[in-house]
Amino acid sequence: MPRSVNSVAKRARRKKVLKQAKGYFGRRKNVWTVAKNAVDKAMQYSYRDRRNKKRTFRALWITRINAGARLHGLSYSQFMGKLKANNVELNRKVLADLAMNNPEAFKAVIEKVK
Repeated sequence: MPRSVNSVAKRARRKKVLKQAKGYFGRRKNVWTVAKNAVDKAMQYSYRDRRNKKRTFRALWITRINAGARLHGLSYSQFMGKLKANNVELNRKVLADLAMNNPEAFKAVIEKVK
């Protein structure tokens, strides 16, 4: 009896990976073994960096809040402590946006907590 192989599924799997590798440089885009390794690595990076993105944005927001608070004579930690003490429930994303794009509103928040 002849050996049965599922060439349809095999071809579909390869096409899927090569489609994901579209836009890569050199053999990474059209040679199966190279493309498979490149796509696997890219998926690992994308999984990792979806988590890292949250960290980097939080760090950016903290930097912007700190810069805005220091213009009014407070450090970041003093400002956040006073926000908590006065039960002001604005998150860092909103505070950073105020500090960057709406300094008058940010100053009003600082005056409220001082």
